[in-house]
Amino acid sequence: MSRSLAISELIQQIPALRAGDDLLLSGTLFTARDAAHERLARLLTDKQPLPFELANAVIYYCGPAPARPGDAVGPCGPTTSARMDPYTPLLLSQGVRATIGKGKRSAQIAEACRTYQALYCVATGGVAALLSRKVKRAEIVAFADLGPEAIWRLEVVDFPVTVALDSSGNDIFRAPVGEP
Repeated sequence: MSRSLAISELIQQIPALRAGDDLLLSGTLFTARDAAHERLARLLTDKQPLPFELANAVIYYCGPAPARPGDAVGPCGPTTSARMDPYTPLLLSQGVRATIGKGKRSAQIAEACRTYQALYCVATGGVAALLSRKVKRAEIVAFADLGPEAIWRLEVVDFPVTVALDSSGNDIFRAPVGEP
């Protein structure tokens, strides 16, 4: 059974959440894909202002499709998370508390989640239209020139995810920490 959590509750409960926990998240998610991650990393390296606060942020690896009339957003399924691995430790070090995508993550990301007490969650791929129904408001907040890879602020209600990598390093794609 899935637990319903506001994003603020998710952040408070990170140490208690475990790989395999099913959650329904409500609150603000920021989307970012490859190109947006590269720009965020460049801004951080150059000590430039960021387009949104990274502290306590949850980043969803997604590029929403255009919305139909009356919808907040078009289909918004997760993209492959491993492409963001080069940037994730830097963003976690700046206070990002969770990321959402699909697929396995590297050992480097497991270590970063332990170090920064963060989570990696997976959303089900192939159900982008269904996930879009969980988005109540959407707006571009940065890098509009990137089109679908712009950073969006999504206000979600009961957005379904599974904790794939917890803050202890347990990973649903690998044996639990301390076991062969």
